[in-house]
Amino acid sequence: MSAQISRTIHADALIVGSGPVGCTFARRLVEAGIQVHMVEAGIRMSARPGAHLKNAVFFQKNVDMFSSIIRGHLNVLSSPSNDIEVLTLDPSAFQVDFRRYPGFTHNNQNPDQDPNRNLPAAAAAYAVGGMATHWTCATPRHHPNIERATFYDDAEWDRLYAEGEQLLNTHTDVFEGSIRHRLVREALAAEYTELAAPYHVQSLPLAVERRQDNPDLVQWSGADTVLGPLADGDAGDRFTLSAEHLCVRLHTSTDGSRVEWAEVRDLQSGELIRFEADTFVVACGAILTPQLLWASGIRPEPLGRYLTEQPVAFCQIVLLQSLVDSIPRDERFAAAVRTQQELHPRDPVPIPTNDFAPNVWIPVSTGRPWHCQIHRDAFHYGDLAPNVDTRLIVDLRWFGITEPRADNRVTFTDQHSDLMGMPQPTFEFSLSDTDRERQHPMMEDMLRAAKALGGFLPGSEPQFVAPGLPLHMAGTTRMGTSADTSVVDLDSRVWGMENLYLGGNCLIPTGQASNPTLTSCAFALRSAQSILARRAAAAGARRA
Repeated sequence: MSAQISRTIHADALIVGSGPVGCTFARRLVEAGIQVHMVEAGIRMSARPGAHLKNAVFFQKNVDMFSSIIRGHLNVLSSPSNDIEVLTLDPSAFQVDFRRYPGFTHNNQNPDQDPNRNLPAAAAAYAVGGMATHWTCATPRHHPNIERATFYDDAEWDRLYAEGEQLLNTHTDVFEGSIRHRLVREALAAEYTELAAPYHVQSLPLAVERRQDNPDLVQWSGADTVLGPLADGDAGDRFTLSAEHLCVRLHTSTDGSRVEWAEVRDLQSGELIRFEADTFVVACGAILTPQLLWASGIRPEPLGRYLTEQPVAFCQIVLLQSLVDSIPRDERFAAAVRTQQELHPRDPVPIPTNDFAPNVWIPVSTGRPWHCQIHRDAFHYGDLAPNVDTRLIVDLRWFGITEPRADNRVTFTDQHSDLMGMPQPTFEFSLSDTDRERQHPMMEDMLRAAKALGGFLPGSEPQFVAPGLPLHMAGTTRMGTSADTSVVDLDSRVWGMENLYLGGNCLIPTGQASNPTLTSCAFALRSAQSILARRAAAAGARRA
């Protein structure tokens, strides 16, 4: 044992990462009687661990203010060194001679990052709950032929998806009473008459429910939703969550066949703790998961490879005058409009101030390999001008597919450290010709939808967002049937290791346009079953 280690903690299972996927493992293992300790490098931001921060009444009343919260939670993973000389700097001040130092690591910059192969907006969220503290909560199922892995049969996928939807609290009917939701959905349905069920214009599956105590508010799902009773302390000493505890290394046996203990740093005190467990689960996201494996000397050839992300076309529109004018004439909306006019007689917009935003979906389908979200939400891009009434604005986001390729990858280095002192990630990513050509018809399709709904909001005209900005990176520890091309097997266990399991979008081995969280939770549910089965078999063997 290292002299730096101050104490040892024992658990049946150690889970690294507190996002929805890590919490899926925790929920199922604890329910089966397993003692789980979870460590998270980020801070706890809510009374209930991992809650969605958009549940605050202030943000529900003004969702655009939530954009600053999202920006504040994202740590960009790899930015090239900025070597442009500051010509207006005081000549007597310190200046770098770039002829001698062609790159440096100030402000967490990465001198090894090629700006032409970067994902400049790729980021990680350090917080209890991870990205689920601010995610959009979209939970669609992946298309069975275009996106979904073929490892499991349809019945198994349906079972896992249904179980994941229950954990995440997915619904499609929460916004049915919204004027804007029905207006937008019906306008798009009239435009896309050629789309047949189940791939027609419809309500977006969301991890959210209407609050019973105050129907003007909703409850967005966070990691706490997945934890369920564990988030309320009902599991007693069978579940412990330690925030601001960074796992810096997994220590393996001499033959490399199992993890024996994990080295964890208490970021507040600097103390190093030895965690011993029978089972180890790493669920830190598509970049930080392979980072920890690499730092631990667990470096199979496919690690970090087959990186996929989603090109996104984005715009915001102002609803057509004809659509807005149709609202008072629609008998379905008459009572709500009349109440709005009585409360606000000088308001020219016939949409109630408490009307929920639209959340409409056009799924991936044959001939349409893109996922379409038509809604109104907070983003760390696309802020509204202060003099625009948000009731008239609709956001359009079309998510495309990139196919997995081994040379699209994230690598790590011993030479440079990131903000947390871990090996600095460096991206090597580009679109293939096929990937590039696929995005043009996707943009055309978004323009078709935009035309059916309104005119472009100045400053938010159609554009492709910065690579990495969707934050749906995947594939870096992909699942597969061969250790030559994948990092984990079909139970999410690292090839050649007895007790190390991974979770998260990094396991998804296919190109995907739809939001990946539900699929990642499905993998975690299957993996938790495998862990429990292996533990039961081992216990039976000991008894025998």
